[in-house]
Amino acid sequence: MPRLRPVLLPALWILVILASMRWLDRPLATWLHQHPDSGGLFRDGTLLADAPAPLACLTLLLLAWRVRAAPLSPRARALLAAALATLIALAAKEQLKVLCGRTWPETWIDHNPSWIANGVFTFAPLHGGPGWSSFPSGHATAISAPMAVAWQAAPRLRLLWLLPVLVVCIGLLGADYHWLSDIEAGLGLGLLTARLTWHFLHASIPSRPTAKDPG
Repeated sequence: MPRLRPVLLPALWILVILASMRWLDRPLATWLHQHPDSGGLFRDGTLLADAPAPLACLTLLLLAWRVRAAPLSPRARALLAAALATLIALAAKEQLKVLCGRTWPETWIDHNPSWIANGVFTFAPLHGGPGWSSFPSGHATAISAPMAVAWQAAPRLRLLWLLPVLVVCIGLLGADYHWLSDIEAGLGLGLLTARLTWHFLHASIPSRPTAKDPG
């Protein structure tokens, strides 16, 4: 059973996404459109996802300078994993957006076709353009990747790392920015990238050497 776990978990996640597409996406988007985020509370919550990318770039620059002097400490290695996971996940989601070509629940830019405005609910693979880039959610990807690394690096603070993810994902859904399945896919991409990055760095980068026991 442990050998099947790496396959079962992604398979289960894909089934959850497909179930959301089939039964939840459209009714949720319709209901949320009928109950708009008039106060902007949900919209403001999504702004947290704007921070990880620039912070990841800054972290890489600082660590690149530090690693020249000495091997990375466990804390610095965790920061490196979070930065790399964030940037890799964001690069991957851009390619997935083009590959999937999914339309949005609402019309946001250049009269893009949407469920609310036109009754459009479809994928147009390789279409390209901002009107066909709903899947997966970039905001959910951006916030989940570094928080998933932090979850592994500092498990005692897991509730703290979970909070920003919940705020962003609830904000995306409440503002009707994304389909529920978009958000689930973004979370899955962020978690997968974080896990792979963490294990790669843990296996390939030596820790700072400790002093030998004189005894």
